Amino acid sequence: MFYLLVNAVGLLVFIGLAVLFSKNRSKINWRSIAIMVVVNLVLAWFFTSFSIGRDMIDAAAGGFNELISVASVGIDFALKPTGAKLQGTFFTSVLLPILLVVPLFDILTYFGILPFVIKWLGKGLSKLFGQPKFESFFSIEMMFLGNTEALAVSALQLKKMKADRMLTLAMMSMSCVTASVLGSYTLMMPARYILTAVPINVINALIVTAILNPVEVSPEEDTIAKMGPAPAATEDIDSGSEVLAESEVKEAVVAKREPFFSFLGDSILGAGKLILIIAANVIAIVALAAMVDKLLGLINPWLSLEHILGIVMYPFAWLLGVGAHSFDLAQFMGTKLITNEFVVMGSVTNKISHFPEHYAAVLTVFLTSFANFSTIGMIVGCFKGMVSDDKSKVIAKNVGYLLLSGILVSLCSAAMVGLFVW
Repeated sequence: MFYLLVNAVGLLVFIGLAVLFSKNRSKINWRSIAIMVVVNLVLAWFFTSFSIGRDMIDAAAGGFNELISVASVGIDFALKPTGAKLQGTFFTSVLLPILLVVPLFDILTYFGILPFVIKWLGKGLSKLFGQPKFESFFSIEMMFLGNTEALAVSALQLKKMKADRMLTLAMMSMSCVTASVLGSYTLMMPARYILTAVPINVINALIVTAILNPVEVSPEEDTIAKMGPAPAATEDIDSGSEVLAESEVKEAVVAKREPFFSFLGDSILGAGKLILIIAANVIAIVALAAMVDKLLGLINPWLSLEHILGIVMYPFAWLLGVGAHSFDLAQFMGTKLITNEFVVMGSVTNKISHFPEHYAAVLTVFLTSFANFSTIGMIVGCFKGMVSDDKSKVIAKNVGYLLLSGILVSLCSAAMVGLFVW
């Protein structure tokens, strides 16, 4: 009971930190915030405490498992030695299935199925929560597509948007998780908590950014442009207005669709690049972390990157109600923020089944997002390539808010799910 109370207080503290660092507390829409918090708590309760909710999550996890098993057919065909069994590694078991999942989601996009789902889910969230239409739309979009991909297909909208609204989108992008890597996550961590975290993260991204960066959106601005690339434009950083020739807009919106097999080939190549990017980052980051640990060990054998990060994140870990596991959780949390979620998932995948249920749930939910330092660079670079220099500088000047948003969303999601798992 004590740690349940600590967990509940922790959630209030995390929301309080968002209020403390808010850019304009007087503009916070508390009615909307209260509705979103209640809905998210109900979702966390439903998915973790009711058999029908757990069955839904298990069904979704089963679907991803089937995808992975289908992907393994192609992987075995290409890599398995004749007459031998292919030994599973991080690369073959976790990364290579992305070669199937990414093209699958791209095919759903090509035929308009995924944009239809994103559009109507986004509109539903906007009406329910009282948040601007595009922010709600974007929260769903980034859940399926990832941060840079969601920003890329929303470029037409970004060209029309005020800089302070764009900052909200950049902050939300820190908390996304691409559907195409969920299958990889479920191979390393408890699938039921991975898939519970996804919708919880979506709503918490709206909650945290609506507190940290409350922006008033007029009815004229509260629109959703069609998904697609944006042409060059003359923009006003304050008003969000732009000068676009009518022919350019029509060309951007009504683009000629690429032949399917050409599109599919590009999608597969893109998936291959994604695998190489993740693999390169994981190898380099793990090696660099090991090098830092060796240098720190020369100063004092106790010193390591994990221990330092554990001290920094310890108060937040303790507020999640994990008791004696607080320092271990703090180290995993800090490592994830400095490196990425794959590094931590890979290090605990063989141990997590022995963790207490509450600890396993909290850790898994915290890890289920792209919130880390390297993501900041990706987001800033993405905006710099799509909008005017003045607007991109607004994003670059607020990288602290991007990181704070990502951390608070992960903490709030972990706390909400943790309330109902003991």
